[in-house]
Amino acid sequence: MRTRPAPPFTPIMAHSASSPRLVHALSLDVEDYVHAHALEPWIGPARWADWPSRVEESTARVLDLVEACGGRLTCFVLGWVAERHPGLVREIARRGHEIATHGYAHRLVYTQTPAQFRSDVERSRDLLQDLTGQPVVGYRAPSFSITRQCWWALEVLLDLGFRYDSSIVPITGHDRYGVRHAPAVPWRYGSLWEIPISTIAIGRLRLPLGGGAYFRFFPYWLTRWGLSQLERRGRPAVLYFHPWEFDPDQPRVPAAFLSRLRHYTNLHQTAGRFTRLCQEFAFAPFSQVFAALFAGEEDAYLSGDSGRTTLSAPRG
Repeated sequence: MRTRPAPPFTPIMAHSASSPRLVHALSLDVEDYVHAHALEPWIGPARWADWPSRVEESTARVLDLVEACGGRLTCFVLGWVAERHPGLVREIARRGHEIATHGYAHRLVYTQTPAQFRSDVERSRDLLQDLTGQPVVGYRAPSFSITRQCWWALEVLLDLGFRYDSSIVPITGHDRYGVRHAPAVPWRYGSLWEIPISTIAIGRLRLPLGGGAYFRFFPYWLTRWGLSQLERRGRPAVLYFHPWEFDPDQPRVPAAFLSRLRHYTNLHQTAGRFTRLCQEFAFAPFSQVFAALFAGEEDAYLSGDSGRTTLSAPRG
């Protein structure tokens, strides 16, 4: 498959810096606790169905919290979940949230061939479209696993007609994901927009601010401060969560200590912190926050604080 260098990107914002309230992009990776890669060595795909599912209840809990504050979000739904819980997918759509895909089998992208990846994404997208009767135009890789070693994945998403991807995290040092020097703001790869999870620069250090484990591990004030900093620049944050992070009573998997630390830490605090977050900031789906961008109105988002650059695809 050909490799296409990424063209210059344009930093964006949802409103002008003087807007009374910036709207941030909120997302939920709709998967069950058994799908977490931290637990995979002890509860792999062959055993997923052996454990009790809790995804319907935990997802409903998140939707209730968001809607109580007048917000909506984008749900990146795993095809494996959609196939077994079709009513959940229809309910998410009925309640006015955006449906995007998280792939089908929750396999890390860089462990697949281009053909396998294409089949996985097509299977999940077609399933979600059949269930909702709505086009699915957004994708997020399991564990943000589009890295420089599988840059071809962006080409596959382009070929499949996706409007945006949210799989690249502009950090280094993580054991599963991260692309060093990737833009920290939305950028374009051909006609495909890449919407990265939010990070914040403190000196030479770039910290993840996107939610998930970072939201559970870091004190709440750090997340609040980071979002406030982005608001001052007129740029929307991009946050993500998982339904199982709102379920402190989920079954405990007998995993190694570090895996248990990563997965179970502060689950009992997630709902309370998240409620406060939704009360203090405004949230909407990607399709709403970046609507003008996706429609080709890039000038509506020019912030001018990051200049222009090019993210090049790796050679070979």
